[in-house]
Amino acid sequence: MRLTPRTFRFPLLLALPLLAGACSQWDGRQSSLNPSGSAAAVTPDSLYAAGIDSMRQGEYQEAIGYFDGIEREHPYSTWATNARLMAAYSDYMRNRYTEAIGALDRFIQLHPAHRDIAYAYYLRSLCYYEQIVDAERDQRGTEIALNQLQEVINRFPDTPYARDARLKMDLARDHLAGREMNIGRFYQSRGLYTAAIGRFRRVVDEFQTTNHVPEALHRLTEIYLALGLTDEARKSASVLGYNYPGSSWYQDSYALLADRGIETDGPAASRPGFFARAWNSVF
Repeated sequence: MRLTPRTFRFPLLLALPLLAGACSQWDGRQSSLNPSGSAAAVTPDSLYAAGIDSMRQGEYQEAIGYFDGIEREHPYSTWATNARLMAAYSDYMRNRYTEAIGALDRFIQLHPAHRDIAYAYYLRSLCYYEQIVDAERDQRGTEIALNQLQEVINRFPDTPYARDARLKMDLARDHLAGREMNIGRFYQSRGLYTAAIGRFRRVVDEFQTTNHVPEALHRLTEIYLALGLTDEARKSASVLGYNYPGSSWYQDSYALLADRGIETDGPAASRPGFFARAWNSVF
């Protein structure tokens, strides 16, 4: 599942400085380097250049052959270290996430001080992130992706990787909130109101930055009315009105209360910290 363009993800720092020396030894013809044959007679820098060239042409399986050749025939060269990371990137581009994650785990363990270690953590987080499934399905993978993205932010807070990770975390949280909403709606439709309240409250408490919160507050208003808890329904609708005065969900909640002759505080200018204060006052 492609969620974002991949143009930002190529580790140029790995490729460009090293290719300057390699190009002088490689004639640019694929026929001169055979990844399936013996690489012992070929210099590691030439193999690396051939691998990069294959990647740029979208021939990722062929690129992996070159990078594996470096590891196999020149395991102690500096090129082998970079080849491990580039092979992982090639697997990622082929959507072979399990293989890429395994390679990145080994790279991180063996080379914790590598100049591109931040990229290795970031690429590993992308492998989990791009496996996020629809909100209707199990979201264990989303939780793992969140943890991986957070690790990038914690370890490398001032890098472009951390900035991108923060944006992706917003989407991951939206998926988790969506799952809670799906389960809450199911419980509500079956009259299992206590269980539904737990799900909707989790959305309000733990996923306040997602776009699911207005509906969660409206569903709470509906349930409290169904249970005859008029005061709780009014307070939930008031929190909705103060924080999302233009929301269609507030209009629906307001209409429900108006039909029963229940007054609300109505939408007003939001005040700093009101959301937390008003929500806590409900319970």
